[in-house]
Amino acid sequence: MFNYRKIIITGICILLGIGFFYFLFGENESIIKAIGKNNEQIAIIEIEGPIVSSSHILKLFRHYSEMDSVKALVLRINSPGGQVGSSQEIYAELKKLRKKGKKVVASFGDVAASGGYYIACGADKIVSNPGTLTGSIGVIMEFANFEELIKKVGVDIQVVKSGLHKDIGSPVRKLTEEEQKILKGVVDDVYDQFVEAVSESRKLDKEEVKKYADGRIFSGRQAKEYGLVDQLGDIEDAIDLAKTLANISGVPKIIIQKKPLPAFLDYLSSIFYGKIDSYKSNSLSLSYRL
Repeated sequence: MFNYRKIIITGICILLGIGFFYFLFGENESIIKAIGKNNEQIAIIEIEGPIVSSSHILKLFRHYSEMDSVKALVLRINSPGGQVGSSQEIYAELKKLRKKGKKVVASFGDVAASGGYYIACGADKIVSNPGTLTGSIGVIMEFANFEELIKKVGVDIQVVKSGLHKDIGSPVRKLTEEEQKILKGVVDDVYDQFVEAVSESRKLDKEEVKKYADGRIFSGRQAKEYGLVDQLGDIEDAIDLAKTLANISGVPKIIIQKKPLPAFLDYLSSIFYGKIDSYKSNSLSLSYRL
């Protein structure tokens, strides 16, 4: 027989152990490491993993926009993309930074696709490794349909709605033809916004962009051939390019923005509430992602 008391006590001890770890090592603020003594600085900001929120990145952008000593930013992107709204907010904020006189260089890591590429379009220049996976210019909307499963289980779902399409994308029934047209119209409009951003930033004809904007991926070297990136190279090359664009003399001070470990309460909330939010939004969401 299970000793439930021991199981509960063990669980509590594990949680307390995790809490103690994050109490000692967790941070609510990012760790900043500055290298060099030059008063002219270049800030490196990392965008890692799926793009699900823009708040932390926007906060950094606004922080550096007020620092006269920071002449340029290198955006290190290693992301398959993510939410449309967050990607667009980061892109728009990069354009604002450039209007304030900051030079911005995007540096691609292993993957910089879809929303990750969209963000890079807000930079002055893009530097990619030859083997980086990039491109994937497109939009996707998907959701599960549990209608047949619900019928087998014998569950009867009752819906009260204010309008004909208020439950569009419901997981308990199939889309109607009219609903498919509505959602396709939304996807096509957001896709057009992506193409416009690429066309404007890369100075390419919109119809030319559409030839490659069908969701396909490219290597960094292929992207260079198509005019989607400016230069092949690693992050050191991106830093050198940022230095040149910002007219920095000598060796600039490099500010590295490290991603913090989450504080204990934030960690727990991300586990429980994050999953709940993910479930609520998973039924109907737009993504720029690989």
